[in-house]
Order: sequence, then structure tokens, then C-alpha cells
Amino acid sequence: MANHEHVRVAVIGSGFGGLGAAVRLRREGITDFVVLERADSVGGTWRDNSYPGCACDVPSHLYSFSFAPNPDWPRTFSGQRHIRAYLEHVTDTFRLRPHLRLNHEVRMMRWDGDALRWEIETSQGSFSADVVVSATGPLSDPKIPEMPGLAEFPGKVFHSARWDHDYDLTGKRVAMVGTGASAIQIVPAIQPKVGKLTLFQRTPPWVMPRMDRAVTGLERRLHRALPATGTLRRGLLWGIRELQVSAFTKRPNELGLVESLAKANMARAIKDPALRAKLTPSYRIGCKRILLSSEYYPALARPNVDVVASGLKEVRGNTVVAADGTETEVDAIIFGTGFHVTDMPIAERVVGAEGHTLAESWKDGMESLRGATAAGFPNWMTIIGPNTGLGNSSMILMIESQLNYLADYMRQLNLLSHDGPGGRAALAARPSAVGAWNRKVQARMERTVWKAGGCSSWYLDANGRNTTLWPGTTSEFRRETRRVDLAEYEVLRAPAAPRESAPQGSGSQEPAAQGPAPVTPSREKETAK
Repeated sequence: MANHEHVRVAVIGSGFGGLGAAVRLRREGITDFVVLERADSVGGTWRDNSYPGCACDVPSHLYSFSFAPNPDWPRTFSGQRHIRAYLEHVTDTFRLRPHLRLNHEVRMMRWDGDALRWEIETSQGSFSADVVVSATGPLSDPKIPEMPGLAEFPGKVFHSARWDHDYDLTGKRVAMVGTGASAIQIVPAIQPKVGKLTLFQRTPPWVMPRMDRAVTGLERRLHRALPATGTLRRGLLWGIRELQVSAFTKRPNELGLVESLAKANMARAIKDPALRAKLTPSYRIGCKRILLSSEYYPALARPNVDVVASGLKEVRGNTVVAADGTETEVDAIIFGTGFHVTDMPIAERVVGAEGHTLAESWKDGMESLRGATAAGFPNWMTIIGPNTGLGNSSMILMIESQLNYLADYMRQLNLLSHDGPGGRAALAARPSAVGAWNRKVQARMERTVWKAGGCSSWYLDANGRNTTLWPGTTSEFRRETRRVDLAEYEVLRAPAAPRESAPQGSGSQEPAAQGPAPVTPSREKETAK
């Protein structure tokens, strides 16, 4: 087939998850893989989100790979530019560029049950792979709510994750829709230059001060000269957050003191009682993500900022109308309305063993085994899958745990392929194992602040289930994903068949795995012991 490449593993996405998977594959001795990326460079969400003020709300030394420490973080909480540069550095340090296939948007992935491999269609040709690692991430596809009149708005409209840097906001009347993690960074960054800023707030967030500062030259020299000091710093940051977990997952009532601190933070900047009432949440802190900013409240107190405590309902010409009837004329609308998290578009492009898409399988809610594999989708694994998100710590910790699981998954496949008569094998997550894992997770979720805290958040799906967060510590998740339990999988095998030649990809550093000739549907199914 013209413009076709067969590889052992196809990784989808080149953010932290995809690059981490690529590094781990190389460290496992697997070099026959590609990283399919729809954009023209690596970086994932840190490439896409370049809005003014964009920064991480997790400390820099914890928001980086343990196997690629960075002693030169310039700030304790790094900005988008430095995080993106770090990911470029990881790409070069671990020699990942030959594996990259940039501008390759995945249009469809189909499981071939006879050949025991995935057929992948991209915008620039086709691939086949024994294993697919989907690392597209939950914060990759922006969500703009459907709204009457929006299409006819004569001004500028864009999402925070697709910032239009060519549009000058100076002196403009701007509507900022949403009060999430992006909005609280954007508001103070653009407030000094816009003529008028109207913030449309459906639900106020809890905001704590962001204790950001420059990392001193002495600190950086120390971390370079004595790497163990950087490791110690990372360990302390991790340990503090591990100790916080029980309040979120078991004892939400203990968060009352934190609420008092957040209210004091607001009172220092917001002197107007009416505005303070608008900005005070009515739900338990932690139910939505606790946001960090020392500039958000001061910006809201400026005379060119209005807070409308109601969501945007419709657009009439250049007038935006809130649900409470408030009308405002604006020149631009910026949506900070989040992403398709519980309804990821990539799920519509994955067709499994029974001919159903992943979106169809997940129509009643996302479910996976240990946040990694889904029933009906053999040899398919996701990084940052269902119930792997965190409410108070670094997602890099969860990603690295999933990379451990990926590494053992590949080892098990290698052993099974050599043991079997056909020389090829696939692992299919048992529906019973997926169900048991998710029942356990959801039972634990009932006690958490995310379910019992009295709010509606993007953590919850359309059925009110929290299918995004992990209801435990990161160390517990690491224990749960350290090894693949073959009892939770069915082993699929193909009988021996004559070898066929497969076109080799230019990026492979070892001979590509050979695909088998077509086999009859009577492949053997083996129960894993």
C-alpha cells in the first residue's frame, strides 16, 4: 500500500503523555514506533495554550519528569513558554525527533482482529501498529457552548486555547466568558490594556494566593551541582500534596479552614461587599479545582471591569446577553469554557473489535481498567485515561505511573508472542475486570469533595459520574499500575502464517515488525492465567 508504514507501537499525541511514552519505549529497547501529532510541533496543551498570563498552577520541580529533571526552572511556578521549551528539550535529549510524524492528524483507527493489529488513517497516509498508545489528553479539544446569535456576532470570537495573537485588545470592549483556570490568568493579563472587560461568571471559583517567585541563581547552581537537592525539593513538594489527599477524598469537612484562608485572600483585594458576595462560592472548597492567583481579585476591583454573576445566554448583534438579562455591547468575546473532557472527540475515531467506536462504548460514561485499557479494544492503551486526573497535585506523577504499566504491558506481549504458536498476541481487557475496577473507583468517589461538595464541575459527566479524577494518592495509583495482571485480560492469538514484507518507515531505528499474512477468523483465544 502506498505511503504505508507498519510499526510495533503508534503513539498519538506529543504532549507530556506522548513524549513520556516515547521515552519509556526507547528505554525498554523498543525503537520501532512513531509519534503521530496533528500539529506542526510538540507540546500538547502547552503548545496550544499561549494566551496572556498562561502558566502552570503546579510547582515547576514537581511538574516535570523524574527522569528528566530541570535544574534551571526560572520560577517556582513556570509559565507556558518555559514548559514548552522543556518539552522540546526532552524531545531532543531522548532523541525522539526521528519518531515524530508532525502534521499527521489521526482520522480513524480500526482494530483488525485477523491480523491482530490497528489500521490507522491519518491526514498524511496510513499506518498499521501492533499497539496504539493514545496520549491525546483531556485538555486538547476546546469547548465553545452553542449560543443563539453567536455565528452572526460582527466582532472577534476565539477560545483561550486558540488565542488570536494578531488581534489587538487595546481599548476594546471585551467579554470574558468563564471563570476557570485559564480565565483567572487571562483577566489580570489583559485588564490593563482593554477599554472595558466584562466577566461572565456562572459559578465563582475558590481562589488562593499563588506563591510564585523567581528561582534564585544560587538555587539553580545548587541543583546543577548537586542533583540530589533537586530530587529532595521535588520529594518535599510531592509529600506535602500527598498529605492533603485525605481531606479531598475522605474528610471534606476538614477543608473549612482552607475556605477561611480563601475568603481572607478575597477580602484583601475586594472591598465592595456587593462584589464580594458575587465572588463568594456556595459550595465546599475543592469541589471544583482550587485556583491559584494573586492578581485575579485585584484586577476585578479595577474600574474598567464588571462582573456579571450569570452565564452568557445569547448574542444580538454586538450585544451579549446574560441569563439574568444583563446586556453589554462588546467588540470581542473570549471563551474560557474548558474542553471536551468526558466526551473526547478522539473516542469517535477509535473502532474496536466489535465494530463499535470508543465513543459508543463510553456513551453511558468513560470506563477503563486502571485508567489504561478499555474492554473491546485490544492492544489499545490511553495515557491520562478515565479516573486518572488529580485535584491537588501534578499529573506528571500519574503519567509516569501509567508509563510503568505500559512498559510491563509491552513485556507481557513480548513474552506471549514468543510463547504462542502464531508468534503474535494481543491483550484484551476483560469486561468483568473493567467493571470491577470502576465499581471500586466509583464507590470510593462517593465520599470525596468532588461528589459531596455541592457543585457541578467539568469533573462530572452528563450522568453526574466523576469519570475524570482519581480518588486516592499518587503513590497508591503507582502501586495499582506497577504490573499488568494477566488475569484481567484475555489473550488473543493468531496461528502461524507465512511472513509478508511490510514497507519500512524512515523513522524506524530497528527493522519494523512484520505483519502476518491474512489468517482465517478461527484464531485461538487463550484465557490468561
